[in-house]
Amino acid sequence: MNSETLISIFLGIGLAASVGFRVFLPLFVLSLAAYFNVLDVNEKWQWLASIPALVTFGVAMLFEVFAYYIPFIDNLLDTIAVPLAAIAGTAVMVSTLVDLDPLFTWSLAIIAGGGTAAAISSSTSATRAVSTATTVGIGNPIVSTVETGAAATLSIVSVFIPIIGILLTIFVLFIIIRFYRKIKKG
Repeated sequence: MNSETLISIFLGIGLAASVGFRVFLPLFVLSLAAYFNVLDVNEKWQWLASIPALVTFGVAMLFEVFAYYIPFIDNLLDTIAVPLAAIAGTAVMVSTLVDLDPLFTWSLAIIAGGGTAAAISSSTSATRAVSTATTVGIGNPIVSTVETGAAATLSIVSVFIPIIGILLTIFVLFIIIRFYRKIKKG
């Protein structure tokens, strides 16, 4: 496996992790990066670099980010976020993997991309549920701001410095595991 392939895997996993926080923000960042030729996407995913894709993901991103600040809507979004994140995490992973065997590409995308996105999305949903229960929803905007910031940071870092992106992803997954262990003991 050459270094370009490894970098594209790191990029895909980093973007998939950020999809776990916000589904459309990483897709918008990926589309923007593809449009400006900052990164190469899989040849079948070249449509990500189009103006219609940029506009669609941009509008969807704005809707999603602001919707998480509306009480009740934030919890409603969490009910569909995990499966949607798994699908989007798989998609961003596939789009970043170039020149690989399709079986390896899709296996890696489903397991690493979809699995990472679903794990993070599940934890953010659980965090919001705890916030809603303990603060009657007053703390949810803080949770939303942190999630959006994490998605933006992880997306941008993954595009420009994929090695740091994968390290941040490992760190986030480590925090999630500790969080679940603490709750399980608690």
